Amino acid sequence: MKQLLLVGVLGLAGQLHAQSAIDPNEGFTCRTHDPVEMEQLRISDPQGWEDALRLRDELDERARLGQFDGERSTYIIPVVFHIIHDNGPENISNEQVYDAIRVLNEDFNKLNPDWTSVRPAFLDIVADVGIEFRLAQLDPQGNCTNGITRTVSDLTYVGDYDMAGLIQWPRNRYMNIWVGASASGAAGYTNYPWVLNNQPQEDGIVVKHDYVGSIGTSSVGRSRVLTHEVGHWINLPHCWGNSNEPGVEENCSMDDGVADTPLTVGWTSCNLNGASCGSPLDNVENYMEYSYCAKMFTVGQGTRMIAALTSSVAQRSSLWQSSNLAQTGVLNAPQLCEAGFTANDREICAGRTVTFTDASFSAITGRTWSFPGGSPSTSDQPNVVVTYAEAGTYPVSLTVTDGVNELSVEEVSYITVLPDTGLAWPASEGFEELAGLTGPEWWVEDEESNGSFQLTTAAAYTGNSAVRLNNTSGTNGYVDALISNVYDATGLSTMTISFRYAFARRQPWNDDVLRFFTSNNCGITWSPRKTLRATDDLPTAPDQGGTFVPDGPQEWGYAEVTGFGPSNFVSNLRMKFEFTGGGGNVVYIDDININGEPLTTEVTELGATGDLWLAPNPARNEATLLLNDAWQGRMTVEILDALGRTARTVASGAQATPSVKLPLAGLAPGVHFVRVADEQRQAVLRLVVEQP
Repeated sequence: MKQLLLVGVLGLAGQLHAQSAIDPNEGFTCRTHDPVEMEQLRISDPQGWEDALRLRDELDERARLGQFDGERSTYIIPVVFHIIHDNGPENISNEQVYDAIRVLNEDFNKLNPDWTSVRPAFLDIVADVGIEFRLAQLDPQGNCTNGITRTVSDLTYVGDYDMAGLIQWPRNRYMNIWVGASASGAAGYTNYPWVLNNQPQEDGIVVKHDYVGSIGTSSVGRSRVLTHEVGHWINLPHCWGNSNEPGVEENCSMDDGVADTPLTVGWTSCNLNGASCGSPLDNVENYMEYSYCAKMFTVGQGTRMIAALTSSVAQRSSLWQSSNLAQTGVLNAPQLCEAGFTANDREICAGRTVTFTDASFSAITGRTWSFPGGSPSTSDQPNVVVTYAEAGTYPVSLTVTDGVNELSVEEVSYITVLPDTGLAWPASEGFEELAGLTGPEWWVEDEESNGSFQLTTAAAYTGNSAVRLNNTSGTNGYVDALISNVYDATGLSTMTISFRYAFARRQPWNDDVLRFFTSNNCGITWSPRKTLRATDDLPTAPDQGGTFVPDGPQEWGYAEVTGFGPSNFVSNLRMKFEFTGGGGNVVYIDDININGEPLTTEVTELGATGDLWLAPNPARNEATLLLNDAWQGRMTVEILDALGRTARTVASGAQATPSVKLPLAGLAPGVHFVRVADEQRQAVLRLVVEQP
């Protein structure tokens, strides 16, 4: 063992240990060295930096002495897995979590079947570390749990510490593991206890879902990622020391602080004969290598981990105390204590499916599902795919048993099935007649449960009502959505969707974003159509610190979405507004219009007529209706809105003339209709009103 170089430590302290792959087909990288962030940490908190270095030296000395207070044969660590998901594959099954715990326990206790194939030179120092990991059975409030939480959030696609901040259990009682669709671009990451000592909010391990266990979305080749990350979490560096780049000669000048791991440059391939830095043979099969054939810790690594685990640094020694094991319930036999289920979707179109998952715990030996209105209508399986053929709202119930006791749960109005053929166009929404945003017209998504879009009479572009999101600096980074019913856009050759919006920033640097999406498959997938940013075109009023309320039409903006191709002219078109908070003020939405042009461009005639013309068309402030001699006698001319409602009466009972001026000022931009009728006939023409 060589003395750790200070340069190596400074390059690593305060950084993430991120394992990016363990599959030989994908390669292997680790984010453990970021000099820029290190320098920022040293400069931003010099005293904290000095404290961290002191704790590092303290842990090194404990490992060197190898004498630990409260030493025992096995150290039990309570564990909680926080699944952060968006109802995708990252919402891994309980079984995959259980398998991950199995792999950890095998690897840390010399129970993994492949340890016997370790190279003979290292076979006698394969460590039985003596650390056992158990899923918690009591949560921080003393309620029963299976040690798995599930939180719906778009932050799963980011996988950073903001995601981890959504939910964390006390670090002195649980080892927190966060599972997401992403882990900040890596497979997993964590940090040393001496770095995390003053950063409790980051204490835990973040891991990508397809590196958890060996089943489900993961594989055997990826199953040792958590073993590697837990090693870092209990103070193990990589075998080559505090470097982020294995395989470079500079690594020979540093070490991992462990006497029985040979000096090495580090390996990204399973070269069992690999030797470097003057060592006769490198420990390529070590869990802290990148070789993808990891199968062992050394005795020295085990000693180093126990030295950290029995220290008060980052409260590691609190985890395995008898009092905490009792508080977290890990000494108890599993018991049936909660019935529950999840679904991958709760709003679908008729003919689509929903996947239900039994989330009950623990010791489940049987279950009975009931799906009124669905097919199948009953099941005894843990995961069930149910098809709903008819539109409506349906309940779901589940009863589970441990062979002796039973628990049941029922959710009324749990599944909403929309008609596969939606509302006819043209359509508009001014939010004047709605009682709420819980369907069937509109729904909200509030994944963080911190408040979302709601009806308001505080301001509106037209009428008395609109929707608004009470955006504050506290919702920075959170995403909320407003999702529409289904619309039938079949038979159209073009389509225009427009809406009014109002927004003000609090500060010039606010970066809120309002996005508009459409779906051509009833909400299964979404296509972005319009993006309005606080740094560009979203603000409609000056910056203001108090609660923003638009002061008249001049503080509203207008957005129009066009360019829809044939794939969007479907019977189950849906719309979604998605707002990402960036510290700005309240946002409002009103007057949503869907206008289209039918496949035929002929005049829509409701009776026998002569010729009619509109010019210009489209028009802004005024258009002219031209009539030939077939129109005689008294006549009525009206301008209708997109829903066929009278927006303006131009002439009523007047004598027919060759031309009629149509004033358009004040009409909302978009598609309108001009209805002309005399005593014998009537006709309707399409008129497009452009924004002034």
